[in-house]
Amino acid sequence: MPRGLMTTSPTHMRQLLITCAELISQLDFSSARRLISLLSSKSSPFGDSTERLTHQFVKALSLRLNNPNPSSSAALTTAATAAASSSSNYLLLEEEDDNNNEEALHSCYLTLNQITPFIRFSHLTANQAILEAIDSSHHSIHILDFDIMHGVQWPPLMQALTDRSYNSDRTVQHPPPMLRITATGHSLALLLKTGDRLLKFANSLGLAFHFHPLVLNDAVRPSDIISPSTLGLLPNEALAVNCVLYLHTLVTDDSRELSLFLRKIKSLNPKVLTIANKEANHNHPLFFNRFVEALEHYGAVFDSLEATLPPNSRERQAVEDVWMGREIRDVVGAEEGRRRQRHEKYETYWEVMLRRAGFENVALSPFALSQAKLLLRLHYPSEGYQLRIINDSFFLGWQNRPLFSVSSWH
Repeated sequence: MPRGLMTTSPTHMRQLLITCAELISQLDFSSARRLISLLSSKSSPFGDSTERLTHQFVKALSLRLNNPNPSSSAALTTAATAAASSSSNYLLLEEEDDNNNEEALHSCYLTLNQITPFIRFSHLTANQAILEAIDSSHHSIHILDFDIMHGVQWPPLMQALTDRSYNSDRTVQHPPPMLRITATGHSLALLLKTGDRLLKFANSLGLAFHFHPLVLNDAVRPSDIISPSTLGLLPNEALAVNCVLYLHTLVTDDSRELSLFLRKIKSLNPKVLTIANKEANHNHPLFFNRFVEALEHYGAVFDSLEATLPPNSRERQAVEDVWMGREIRDVVGAEEGRRRQRHEKYETYWEVMLRRAGFENVALSPFALSQAKLLLRLHYPSEGYQLRIINDSFFLGWQNRPLFSVSSWH
């Protein structure tokens, strides 16, 4: 296509990206490379949402063409170092250490938590489900949290548990419960840092707290640790299991491991299982279908960032380059067993898998809905964010496209 005939409207740019993916799926690599060169000249990490989206997808398509085993770039750590600057006092307890890529990604996660409502929405809604499932009569609460990251979900829950032990006149109605968190992750050092920060926060509230880290790796699968003895479950504890933005990591071409994981969780008889997932099908076996789905999902995310953040936002650049760029490269550039971002949609996949494992959906409460609406109104006041209820679960999206779902099960 001659350069002079090319328009740069968002619709046309996205259609060119789809054409490029179609050429790759047809193994017409020479035509795909020519189109990538053209798209690259019309993209920029500093432009509007379409130019930035194109920039990330061009990088992913280039990796697919030039590298049979694309991996996450470890060179993008510098942009993530600004992640902790906008965090709360709790997060400032964290020591900055970007010596490895995982730490940089975790730092960028903090920025993502600040500039988009998706993680806060997931945490807030899951916490409310836990509070409602475990009432104030329980003296000991145990939370099993898969992939705790920096633990930003739990200080608000600690505060809520402490607050409800008081009467309206702030006299003690009953002692706050003891809280135990068993947390999984891939780095013991990061888990210990998270545990230390949570302990300091709990101490500031006068809340009895214990933290138990569990490291998962290639030799220790998530289903391996799910037993009363490994978790140290006590007879008088109320158990909550939390899987926020985690279950997609267990999705493979063979669903047996995920099914085993869910059945083992069910065997623990938790008071509640809280789940949050991206609302996208990034696990389609055909590259072209997966590409189109990813382009629509991340296109909506980039549009939301364009509408809610000022031009030249360094925080947005860090999130798009380090976090979302990594995800896009995985969905688009990786193949077969190398892919990790295997998101599935709630109604067609997760609801089916959970019911098959014996779980029943618990309707999220009107108060949880009010909280989520208040969060959007106070911190992300844009009419573009849409909150819906489908099958007793919450869906947060941009314009007419759902992007994240949160549900509660027992």
